[in-house]
Amino acid sequence: MDRRLPFETLHNFRDLGGYGTPDGHHRIRTGRLFRSDSLGKLTPDTPDWDRFLSLGIRTVIDLRHPWEADRAGRVPAHPSLTYRNLSIEHRYYDQSAQTPDVEPGPYLAERYMEVAEDGTKEIREALRLIAETDAPLVFHCASGKDRTGQLAALILGLLGIDEDLIIEDYTLTELATTALLADWRTRHHGNSPTWPYYLSAPESVMRLYLAALTSRYGSTESYVEKALGLDPETLSATLRANLLEPSAGR
Repeated sequence: MDRRLPFETLHNFRDLGGYGTPDGHHRIRTGRLFRSDSLGKLTPDTPDWDRFLSLGIRTVIDLRHPWEADRAGRVPAHPSLTYRNLSIEHRYYDQSAQTPDVEPGPYLAERYMEVAEDGTKEIREALRLIAETDAPLVFHCASGKDRTGQLAALILGLLGIDEDLIIEDYTLTELATTALLADWRTRHHGNSPTWPYYLSAPESVMRLYLAALTSRYGSTESYVEKALGLDPETLSATLRANLLEPSAGR
């Protein structure tokens, strides 16, 4: 299923709405929570910008390093938008330069665990904003896959979404990989990345990451409590009150 919203310059902009809880009683509201690749690719007075503004988004959370945002651009300023740069990745790593023998599952799952433990301050603030903002919100990184995928997995888990759906949501970046790679090659004078798995999103990555998080902390809720210092029940209840609605027919 392709959940992407149509943009010319954004290849991985998706609505997280519609995913249902295992009991079938609730689903995530549409038009409230979005994930994306870099919004720095948007330009005012273009159809893409008009399309973006039409979504009514009020808060943008940029998960990139500040130097990435400065180099590649931020979402254009607009009176309706609040912009927050919360860099959850503290140890930069260059995926594109990895050698072909590096398997994506173990390699990226280990990097994601580093982010989960290094970026606790920023992850905590991002979750607080998402839980307390009663208006459409989007969070993004560069490609909308790794840092964005981690935060999406955490939110979906706290909303009670089944793990298989969390993994499925992560893999949907595969639908954008070709376009994201084309952009990368354009920025790098037509060259290709050394790593053949660059910008791909195999399910093994998210499955291994969630298993590692559970092995180390016991559960997503325990990670929220032990690593982030938040009350998981309160956080989950706030997220559910803001983002869930009764499923059709309920």
